[in-house]
Amino acid sequence: MAFKGLEPIQYGGREVWPLVEGGKGVSATNHLSSGAWAAAGGIGTVSAVNADSYDAEGKIVPQVYDQLTRKERHEQLMRYAIDGATEQVKRAHDIAGGKGAININVLWEMGGAQQILEAVLENTRGLVAGVTCGAGMPYKLAEIAARYNVSYLPIVSSARAFRALWKRSYSKVPELMAAVVYEDPWLAGGHNGLSNAEDPTKPEDPYPRVKALRETMRNEGVSEDTAIVMAGGVWFLREWNDWIDNPELGRIMFQFGTRPLLTQESPIPQEWKDRLRTLDEGDVLLHKFSPTGFYSSAVKNDFLWDLIHRSERQIPYSKVEAGEHTKQLDIGVRGKNFWVAPKDYDRARAWFAEGQTEALKTPDDTIVFVTPESRDTIRKDQKPEDLAGHRSWRACGRQSDVRGPRGVPLQAGPVLFEQFHPHGEAAGRPDSGGGLSERVSATTASP
Repeated sequence: MAFKGLEPIQYGGREVWPLVEGGKGVSATNHLSSGAWAAAGGIGTVSAVNADSYDAEGKIVPQVYDQLTRKERHEQLMRYAIDGATEQVKRAHDIAGGKGAININVLWEMGGAQQILEAVLENTRGLVAGVTCGAGMPYKLAEIAARYNVSYLPIVSSARAFRALWKRSYSKVPELMAAVVYEDPWLAGGHNGLSNAEDPTKPEDPYPRVKALRETMRNEGVSEDTAIVMAGGVWFLREWNDWIDNPELGRIMFQFGTRPLLTQESPIPQEWKDRLRTLDEGDVLLHKFSPTGFYSSAVKNDFLWDLIHRSERQIPYSKVEAGEHTKQLDIGVRGKNFWVAPKDYDRARAWFAEGQTEALKTPDDTIVFVTPESRDTIRKDQKPEDLAGHRSWRACGRQSDVRGPRGVPLQAGPVLFEQFHPHGEAAGRPDSGGGLSERVSATTASP
């Protein structure tokens, strides 16, 4: 069957192609890529997550959090975010030259998301066509969009999630909901919306899920003009030929996340681009190491392998002898209030013999064994900020400055920023491409 092709749509007051650039945070998507995407007639997306701002000489302003209190550091973070996103939108708009459209993307679970979004929209009136938003349940998105007269495109991973948002909020502002972004929990890169009922190791076919989403939208009376944007695993449009002009799915658009990263306009280091072009099956991991607590897809690198191995050295404990916790742990810890299962005691002794001699306690009543060097690295990486307000870990038996997200044993905050930010200390390393790519199979690893 011949490729059907796509027809332009009306969006943001002009004719554009129904092709959306996926927004990727920490400056992996910036004005250069989104402006170029819009200039080609598509919908470019500026990420408002850790966006870069510039000084009077055009140099990137380092995002340094040097205030003494958490409140003051949070205010710094918000100021960086507002200034950066505002500048990125203005520059992207200039590059677009009146063609296509510019969206902005925010994470609802991001600290200060609502204030940042409102400030950026206030600073860029008339420049932003729409807002995409996910990473949580952004009930206030419709209200904010109405206040600034922009379109909104909620990001969901199931019909159930959309129905909850629609019932509570979006039905009150249906005219500004330009599209619903279906972000596939298994195919999309970055943070994904897997529910507790879904198995991260058993991907589901996206077609029935998108069909169910359209059926829900129709049952709720959503206009047929409201498109569904397929996000995740989109590389060649010909692979989605059966989705185009399909009455079961209705109006469909497509979002590209990884492919724009390989363009000349993409701001990520060339080493990242080269790595993405050579991925094989199994090189992408759907993991739960993100400080948000959400599942996330990332390219396996030394950093992720360390987290994988560290999580394998994690055991539950209780402070008193109870249930299966009948063995008192006497290695790696300080104190006597650590009771574990006999099988976990044996595992801990084996890890200790291998040099994993330091036990760190997580907020979820588990202990993770690491080397002394790894312990020191965790402390060094986590001590300065704790910007996300995560609960503290403890070195077993005494207070520690180590921080951990929702009990997951990892190095978040500064380490994630360094690993994934194009301008961080790890920029240019071939193994620093994690956290930003969709699944690219060996059969689709070249443009």
